[in-house]
Amino acid sequence: MVEASAEAQSRFEAVIANEQRVEPRDWMPEAYRATLVRQIAQHAHSEIIGMQPEGNWLTRAPSLRRKAILLAKAQDEAGHGLYLYAAAETLGVDRAELTEKLIDGRQKYSSIFNYPTLTFADVGVIGWLVDGAAICNQVPLCRCSYGPYARAMVRICKEESFHQRQGYELLMTLMAGTDAQRRMVQDAVDRWWWPSLMMFGPPDGASPNSERSMAWRIKRHSNDELRQRFVDMTVPQAEHLGVTLPDPALAWNEERGSWDFGEPDWSELMQVIKGQGPCNAQRVDRRRAAHEDGAWVREAASAYAAKHGRGKGSAE
Repeated sequence: MVEASAEAQSRFEAVIANEQRVEPRDWMPEAYRATLVRQIAQHAHSEIIGMQPEGNWLTRAPSLRRKAILLAKAQDEAGHGLYLYAAAETLGVDRAELTEKLIDGRQKYSSIFNYPTLTFADVGVIGWLVDGAAICNQVPLCRCSYGPYARAMVRICKEESFHQRQGYELLMTLMAGTDAQRRMVQDAVDRWWWPSLMMFGPPDGASPNSERSMAWRIKRHSNDELRQRFVDMTVPQAEHLGVTLPDPALAWNEERGSWDFGEPDWSELMQVIKGQGPCNAQRVDRRRAAHEDGAWVREAASAYAAKHGRGKGSAE
């Protein structure tokens, strides 16, 4: 038995070293599986919770076109959550259990969704900055060592690219408008810039999971590497847009060929992660209410599946 386990461990390590994919029926270390469950569940929760900040503006969008775009984006995010919950289920966890853990505070979602959307310009800035940061973070996940997660990310990243473009287009429209609209955009950029940088997680020296995740090829780049990529990508976009990024330390470093930037307030990130952000309680309360209100739909689907001999799994 020990020899079989050692052989399985050796095969797993060879798959990782050879840049191949681990599939659901393959043997994997329990720590690898647990890491994937934690990351994929957090990602799925983030997609579902992430509909709330912009969904707040669905009834107040300034035109039918903007409403249609926002509705389409919310629909995409719901689909992303479903893809990711399905990927998590291949690791032997139950989607309903993951939702319960989110509602009970035993699992997290991205810190960025705990900030309020005060104006319609926030919708554009979320598309530009938040989805832009998500793209930097998620494109490397298309090469994740776990097959179902990597394959789910291919479609998700394509749709996130659309979300970023629609956000930037909205901001370009506002910046071509009145002085009040331009001030509204700048105010939104001022409020979302630092939380967007925090999306990549704590600095590498304070990130307990990164080293192992990179060794397993779950992650491909460190938090700080991804944060630098995002800044380098975003600065020229801000210049073209005509907004000022709220960082007095922002400066081009000729030697590095990258932009120097200031240090985010990591104490703020820790407070938000602990559930003490501006909208933490509101976001979870709404998710809990939606889950409870939808109980009858799940029960009806389960009854239908049982009647037609499909089993519980078909109703989840």
